[in-house]
Amino acid sequence: MYTEILYDVADHIATITLNRPDKLNAFTNTMMRELIEAFDRVDADDDVRVVIVTGAGRGFCAGADLSGGGDTFKGGGSDVQTRVGVPRDGGGLVSLRIFECTKPVIGAINGAAVGVGVTMTLPMDIRLASDAARFGFVFARRGIVPEACSSWFLPRLVGISQAAEWVYTGRVFGANDALDAGLVRSVHPGDELLAAARALASEIAENTAPVSVALSRQMMWRMLGASHPMEAHRVDSRGIKERGKSADSREGVMSFLEKRPPVWVDKVSDGLPEIFADWQAPEFS
Repeated sequence: MYTEILYDVADHIATITLNRPDKLNAFTNTMMRELIEAFDRVDADDDVRVVIVTGAGRGFCAGADLSGGGDTFKGGGSDVQTRVGVPRDGGGLVSLRIFECTKPVIGAINGAAVGVGVTMTLPMDIRLASDAARFGFVFARRGIVPEACSSWFLPRLVGISQAAEWVYTGRVFGANDALDAGLVRSVHPGDELLAAARALASEIAENTAPVSVALSRQMMWRMLGASHPMEAHRVDSRGIKERGKSADSREGVMSFLEKRPPVWVDKVSDGLPEIFADWQAPEFS
């Protein structure tokens, strides 16, 4: 079904693997389309509660495929056109799709993550890295600018000063530097990385209500752009009202009182409560 990624589901965890190991999983338009389709599958499958994204071989993603030579970026970001005549940035399409995902996304960064290879991880909720991982926002060294919505995500994750230094210098840095700056949550020996990611994913999948997690994920990401905590208070209040009357809310309380594992019945695919009355995603223009 896919030619440049792998897709597998086990124990309520979907694992998406970038799969061009001979090219260090360099990013192409084909990979872009396959990643977007994979996240569509994730959202449609109630058996999936958490997603892990990793890379095949010794790299995570070495950035854009540069086999086109000096004209690699001449045509714009992708083959997806808009009515205003500006090609959509392919990395941005992937980042926006991950941002909109209803399931938590964990990045297991096993090796080089450069250019779009690192920017696509920014809308993932939690990033773990192997001790062999290397990161680089190298755009200025290639004569272009940051992409994949990273000028929005990166300063929010590590602060404007650190983001500016990495982007302006375009330097490649190691996993410990990424850890110190808060870009990744933890660093692991390479042969332990996926196990650590799966342990974290399992903690989410086995204990928490999928609809509650889906709403919580969007609440936190969307509130990053809120102008006042009152906006969060409005959303919180709607969310508590809607979820408080759900079957999952009763199950969460009763399973705790009865000291047993919960059995969640509400499904993400049935639709999420409308608690974001004042929020609307803008269109590309």
